Amino acid sequence: MNWPGVASVGGAAGAASFLYYVCAAPSSQILGRALVRGPAAGARVALTFDDGPAQPYTLQILDILRHLKTPATFFVCGKNVERFPQIARRIRSEGHGLGNHTYSHPFLYFKGRAAMAREIDRTQQAIERVTGHRPTLFRPPYGGRWFGLFSVLAERGLRLVQWSTPSHDWKRRVGAADIVRTTLRKLHSGSVVLLHDGREPRRPDQVDARVTVEALPGIIEGARAAGFTFVPIEDFLA
Repeated sequence: MNWPGVASVGGAAGAASFLYYVCAAPSSQILGRALVRGPAAGARVALTFDDGPAQPYTLQILDILRHLKTPATFFVCGKNVERFPQIARRIRSEGHGLGNHTYSHPFLYFKGRAAMAREIDRTQQAIERVTGHRPTLFRPPYGGRWFGLFSVLAERGLRLVQWSTPSHDWKRRVGAADIVRTTLRKLHSGSVVLLHDGREPRRPDQVDARVTVEALPGIIEGARAAGFTFVPIEDFLA
């Protein structure tokens, strides 16, 4: 048996696994510090939404949040902000957080600093132009990070926010009851819950976030029944 060859293959597989963890695991802190979860004390949790704004789903989610008096943070794509500026303004006017989720929602793997900076800057400009607010929070598409990203963020005063409680609302053939059950089962003190009010900057006719809208009241009411309190993500950044 060619033991050196086996060792070489094993070493390559190990290196690939390590690189995947470094760049793709939401909890990884190796390339730079990211908020993954809040403090374990206090039974506080935070809702976050990615990929919007999207018509009509973000509006429906905002209606639910207002009715149930629940704060949230929306990590928006710059292209969608330009499509639906009135929705971005409503997010801001109703007291919810707005974070940067890049302009076109690319994988950041193998991107250079200049390419990452363009995606981030274009979104910062779109959000500020529409709402008057310049975000201080950033979430990378798919949670993926790459070398050089954290220096780009530091230059712009942006904090990276990941998540600790995925809802899996983006999966195909998943129903609202599945999303509620998955989210509540994984909920813990300090949870940062990941939901989606859009589906990347796809054309509006290609976006369907109905199951998230249907699941949201059950998540909020179930979490409160279990003793959790919803807080803005900023409460975890102090």
